Amino acid sequence: MAKKKLREDKVKSLRLLKLERLIKDLNYPNTTRLCKELEVSRATIMRDIAFLQDQYKAPLEFDQKHNGYHFTDNTFFVKREMLSEGELLTVATMLPLMDQYKNTPLESSFKSIYSKLTDMLPKEVNVDSSFINDVQFISDPLPKINVNIFNSIFTAIRQKKSIEFSYRSISATEYTKRQFDPYKVICQKGNWYVIGYCYKHEKFMVYSLSRMKKLSILKTFIYRKDYEKFIHIDPNFGVWNNEEKPQKIELEFSKDVNTYILERSWHKNQVCTQNPDGSVYLSFISNQTQELEHWIMSFGSKVKVISPESLKNSVHSELKKALKNY
Repeated sequence: MAKKKLREDKVKSLRLLKLERLIKDLNYPNTTRLCKELEVSRATIMRDIAFLQDQYKAPLEFDQKHNGYHFTDNTFFVKREMLSEGELLTVATMLPLMDQYKNTPLESSFKSIYSKLTDMLPKEVNVDSSFINDVQFISDPLPKINVNIFNSIFTAIRQKKSIEFSYRSISATEYTKRQFDPYKVICQKGNWYVIGYCYKHEKFMVYSLSRMKKLSILKTFIYRKDYEKFIHIDPNFGVWNNEEKPQKIELEFSKDVNTYILERSWHKNQVCTQNPDGSVYLSFISNQTQELEHWIMSFGSKVKVISPESLKNSVHSELKKALKNY
């Protein structure tokens, strides 16, 4: 009986969707026309119309002049049962992951979408949120991004317009002006960057949205369809626009972090194998030397750079500088 009831409810839901569409698409359809289109009895059509009016508060009326039904408000739509309770829980567990977007307007957008999805469920579906409370997500500390900066960047990209802004680089103490043609936005681990042509440096650069202020949109710029050939980044490891060619990075991790290294995918072209002594060999191709240097040093004594020699020397030099602080 339960399966039969479920099947009947599904058929009714689909019929209501079709009924709504017919009333909107046809020119004041009457009961006879609707019966023919949906291949049901007049009694069924009248029950469905009453259901829409009573349960969905549909602005549905019969027009005597046109001898047919119409919606007095064309923005009305029948709520679709898009998600089951289990599926909604899956969506709900995604909300804490939005912590990495707390520094952008996307956070409120995600919550708004979730709220709309919840509203589209039938009233008889209740969601137990206890599962959500049992899970905690810890995000990296992120810099704040001004809402106007964030939105203006995307507006300028869509309209292919130059921008002007004040910028403070990572080692600077003051802001300086930049004029820039924005092409593309990249989000790396919650940090937002824009790639484009910088007039000050006369080349394609990468700028952090969180370090911008006083942004204004200027005139349309000449868009280069081949701009990607001027962008030299490795999205697996960083967004530095390095012009040097990618090279093979070879690392050896100690047995102490064996499982941690083996269980992760560090790069799309990586080779990751366990050595007989339990240490782990990891190699991949990249040109992100700045990001790699910081990442390697985060493992301390648990990692050794095998090659290239330039990276080995860079890490060695930085470690010597760090020792001077202690």
